[in-house]
Amino acid sequence: MLPNTGKLAGCTVFITGASRGIGKAIALKAAKDGANIVIAAKTTQAHPKLAGTIYSAAEEIKAAGGKALPCVVDVRDEQQISSAVEKAVEKFGGIDILVNNASAISLTNTLETPTKKVDLMMNVNTRGTYLTSKACIPYLKKSKIAHILNLSPPLNLNPLWFKQHCAYTIAKYGMSMCVLGMAEEFKGEIAVNALWPKTAIYTAAMDMLGGSGIESQCRKVDIIADAAYCIFKKPKSFTGNFIIDENILKEEGIKNFDVYAFTPGHPLIPDFFLDEQPVIVTKKPATHGALPELKEEEAQPPPKPRSGAVEGTFRIVKDSLSDDVVKATQAIYQFELSGEDGGTWFLDLKSKGGNVGYGEPSDQADVVMSMSTDDFVKMFSGKLKPTIAFMSGRLKIKGNMALAIKLEKLMNQMNARL
Repeated sequence: MLPNTGKLAGCTVFITGASRGIGKAIALKAAKDGANIVIAAKTTQAHPKLAGTIYSAAEEIKAAGGKALPCVVDVRDEQQISSAVEKAVEKFGGIDILVNNASAISLTNTLETPTKKVDLMMNVNTRGTYLTSKACIPYLKKSKIAHILNLSPPLNLNPLWFKQHCAYTIAKYGMSMCVLGMAEEFKGEIAVNALWPKTAIYTAAMDMLGGSGIESQCRKVDIIADAAYCIFKKPKSFTGNFIIDENILKEEGIKNFDVYAFTPGHPLIPDFFLDEQPVIVTKKPATHGALPELKEEEAQPPPKPRSGAVEGTFRIVKDSLSDDVVKATQAIYQFELSGEDGGTWFLDLKSKGGNVGYGEPSDQADVVMSMSTDDFVKMFSGKLKPTIAFMSGRLKIKGNMALAIKLEKLMNQMNARL
C-alpha cells in the first residue's frame, strides 16, 4: 500500500459518485491527508443492495481525518452541478482537484440497448464529465494543485471493444476524449489525466453483477485510490496521460500487488479496453492508417465426448426442460467448449419439449458461445456470471445477444439443481 505524505492537507477535492466504491476510496485516501472532500452523488437513502449514502460517506471521511461536504448531485443536471460547486467554493474557498468518477454501464449491443439506456450512458459518462469539468475549471485555474482526473480508459480503437457494447464504449470514450482535449486546452494551468484499472475492481456493484465469490477474481478499491493519490502528487505539467493503476504504482516503487488482491495468487479478471483478451490481433502488411484485422484462433477438431462434469451438467439441464421453458425462450444455443469433455454441444429450446446433446444442432444456432469446459460448468452452477465471463474475455458470444441474456435468466433458475 502507498503511504500518505500529507501532500493534500487543506486541498479541496470534488468527487462525483463518491458515496461508495472507487469514488469513496479516493475520497478516504485524500481525507487521511486532511483534505476537504466534496461528495457529489445522488444517493441520499441507502439502497437495499448497495450500501452507502452521501451522508454515511461524509462520516467516514471525517473519521479518516478530512472535512466533508455532502451534495446531492445527479451529473445529468447542470443546475445541481453548479450548486454543488458554489457550495464547495463558499465552504472551502476553492477547488483544487476534480475526480470525474460517476458512470453508467449497459453491456448490450446496438439493437438491444433501449434509447433510455443510451441517453443515460451518454448523459452521465460523457456529458456529466464535460459539464462538471466546465463548472470546476474557473476555480481549478486558481489552484496550485489543479488536477482533473477522469476514471476512463485509454482510447483503444480495436473494434473488439465496440462490437458487443457500442453505446457504452462511445460514452466511456467520451470521458477519455475530454482528457485529450482539455489537457491540451488548459496545458500549463490544469493537469488533466485518465486513470483505469488493469483488473476488475471489487465493489458492491460488482458483487451484484458477478455474484458471490467474484471478489476472489478482483482487486480492492485501494489500488485505484493509491494510483489516484500518485497522480495528485504530480505537477501540472503531468497532463494528457492515460494511466493504468498498476503501471504508475510500479513507478512509485510498489512491487507487491498481492496486498491489493482479495485472494492473493488467484487469477484476476482483466478490465475492459485493454488488449489482454484471448483474441489474436494480426496486422496485414502495412498500408498507412489501416486498422488491424481481428482473427480468432482456428477451431480445433472437437474431441470425442466422454462422461464428466459437462455431460453431467447437460443431463441436469435436460431434466429441467419443459414446454413452458421452450415457449418462453425460443432459441437454439451452440456451445464450443475447450478442455476436457469439450467439443461442440447444443441446447435446443425451440423444438417441442427441448433437447440437449453433443454435436451441432439440427437447425442453425441463434447463439454460439465459446468458452472452457470449466467455465461452462461454473456458469450453469451459478459460480460464474455470464456477464463477468463475457467482460473478462472468457466467454465469446456470436449471434443474438438478447437470446444470450435469456439463457442467463434460465441459468439462474437452474442453479439450485446444479
